[in-house]
This record gives sequence, structure tokens and C-alpha cells, in this order.
Amino acid sequence: MLSAMQIENTGNVPMPADWLLRGPSWSGGDALTLTPRSDPFRRRRDRKKLRIANFIGMSGPAGIWGPASTNSTLLAVSEINQRGGILGREIEVVFHDAGGDIEDVVRTASEVVASSDADIIVGSHISAVRVALRKVVAGRIPYVYTPVYEGGERTPGVMAIGETPRAQSRPAIEWLANVKKAKRWYLIGSDYVWPWLSHRATKKYIAGAGGRVVGEEFVRLGEHDHSAHLARIRAAKPDVVLISLIGTDSIVFNRAFAEQGLAGKMLRLGGAMDETVLFGIGADNTENLFCASGYFVDMATRENEVFRCQYEASFGRYAPPLGSVGQSNYEGLRFLETVASRAGSLAIKPLLASAMNVDYDGARGRVGIRRGTASMPIYLAEADGLDFRLVKKF
Repeated sequence: MLSAMQIENTGNVPMPADWLLRGPSWSGGDALTLTPRSDPFRRRRDRKKLRIANFIGMSGPAGIWGPASTNSTLLAVSEINQRGGILGREIEVVFHDAGGDIEDVVRTASEVVASSDADIIVGSHISAVRVALRKVVAGRIPYVYTPVYEGGERTPGVMAIGETPRAQSRPAIEWLANVKKAKRWYLIGSDYVWPWLSHRATKKYIAGAGGRVVGEEFVRLGEHDHSAHLARIRAAKPDVVLISLIGTDSIVFNRAFAEQGLAGKMLRLGGAMDETVLFGIGADNTENLFCASGYFVDMATRENEVFRCQYEASFGRYAPPLGSVGQSNYEGLRFLETVASRAGSLAIKPLLASAMNVDYDGARGRVGIRRGTASMPIYLAEADGLDFRLVKKF
């Protein structure tokens, strides 16, 4: 059984940025250690083990997902190692913070690749980081990108498993148009590639559903003053505000939105919205808030029940709350296990060929990858206090 008490912090720097998980597995009472990259162990790498460099947003707006993402990774590592690892190689994970300055993240990734310090890179961070890392990893090391994203990733060696706008946003927009009679839409998102390209797609879906966009803006990452944005939204009088703000930026905006009395006047549809963000927004600020996703904590499926039970047994009832972004780290390793087994290799070409069209099982249930794009049931949920109530399955 996993237990937070089995983690030994052996350094004096913040964990988990640039930390190494090592040990046989989180089972049988053997303590794992998290050790800083400067530890001599880093230079004595055991090549028989499969080393994964996991780039997770631990700071910045996406840092809110860091703790659950770390736990979900550790849970997957434990389960896979207990099955004998991947292609017979036990997994060890090095965690790197991908939430800081992008140039620093790229520099770290460049060092990892140049020194052969990892066999695989797994990423759970904003798309702007993924786009920057492509220049470093393309054709050199396999890279699994796990969270919801804008779609269209075709870089050699990069495998994306998250929901895309066509699967995630299109049915939700059509449902709100048909059931809630939504016609006027206002789009607000963070100022980087995921909202840019997602909005481009959602505008087409809005028009196809008989609606029109009455306003759109992009907000710099880390912005905490939304008074001007809310004034423009109030003046535009939309039926729905589509929110593509990331992490804590979404929390701050949604709190201000409700405090300005707008929650009872118009609907909200969140993009990268999950239970982790919902807890931050607060129960009093979630009226008329909807979200579409391939994963919700309260999905009544056998796979999710098993995942949730394992997570609680491993980290306790009061562990960092699960959500779609955190959970995606678990699925990233389940996906890697499947495609590696199918390919019989961890080399880029056979691994990517296997990943283009494959089915794998994770907490979302059976996920199909077709021509490099993930397909799974999408759920529309409405916030009910601090929970999401599922209202429709697409």
C-alpha cells in the first residue's frame, strides 16, 4: 500500500521539483526516497531501469494541479512496477517543475535529453511548454503529453492523449444551445496557444449551433484584476461565458464573476475545469457553472471506482483532490505501458507507430487513439456546490 509516510525527504530544497523517485515499488513496507538531482545517484543511473522525466506544473497558475498529478504518477508507477515494469524494466521517475519560466523548463529538458538522463518524457503542463519542448525532444526521445489540449499534435515522438475541442466543446455547446437556448457567447481565455486555438474551433461550433460570439479576449497568465473584463462581459450580455483560463487564474476569475453578481444572470462553460479548480472557486461561486470533460471524480464506472479506491488507499482520505488534469498523469503511464507492450520496444519509431491507433484502459475507461487523437465518452456536468453533477454523456 502506498502511504505518504513512506516518502523520505532527503534534501533541503522544495519537493517535488527536480526530484527522483526510486525504490522497488510502494508496497511491502519498503520506503521510497525522493532525492534531489544533485544526489550522486543521478550520476550512477541504473540502465536496467526505465527512467521517466515527468514535467509537471508545480508552480504558476497550473501549480494547483501539481500535488494530485504527482500522486497519480506515483500510483501508476507502483501498479506497473508490481506487474513487472514496462518491458521488464522497473520504472523510476524524476519530477521537474514545468510551471516556471519556459526558457528554464526548456533548458532542463535539453540537459535531460543531451545527457540521456531519461528514457521517456511525460508532461502535464500548459501547451505553451509543450510547444517549446518539441524543439528539444522531436525525434530524440518519446514524449507523452497527458492533459486536455487544443489538438493537432503531430510532432515526431510526441504522443498526446487528452481531450480536444471537437470532442470536448462541440457537444457541450450544442447541448447548451438546444436545452438552455444559448445564442450569445462571450469567450475569455489565457493568452497562450491552448485558448487561442481552442477558441478558433469553438467559434465554428457556436456558429454551427446557431449562436454568435459577442465578445472575446485573452488575459495574461497570472492576472488577478478582472474588473475591466467583467465590465465588458456585463455590457455584452451573453447567455454563456466560455472560460479558457488556466488553474488559479480560472479560480480568481470565477470568484470575481460570482461576487459581481453575474453568476445568476448568465451561464458559464469551463474548459480546463475540474474538481481541483472547483474547490478553489468555492461552493458559493459556482451557480450556473458547467464543464465538459472525459473524466469526473463521480463518474460511475468500474474503472473509476477502482482508481479512486486505490488513490484513497494510497494517500488517504484527505489527499490532494483528484480531477481530470491530475488523473491524466495516471493515464499517461497506463497508455505508455500499453503501447510499449504492443510495440515490443521503447524506441521512438515503433512506439509512435503503436501509439497512432491503439486502445488502452485507464480511469476514464477504455480510451481509443485513432490517427494520434484520443477518443472517449465525454460528460457534461453542472457544478453543485463543490461537486460536479453529471447531466449528459456524449
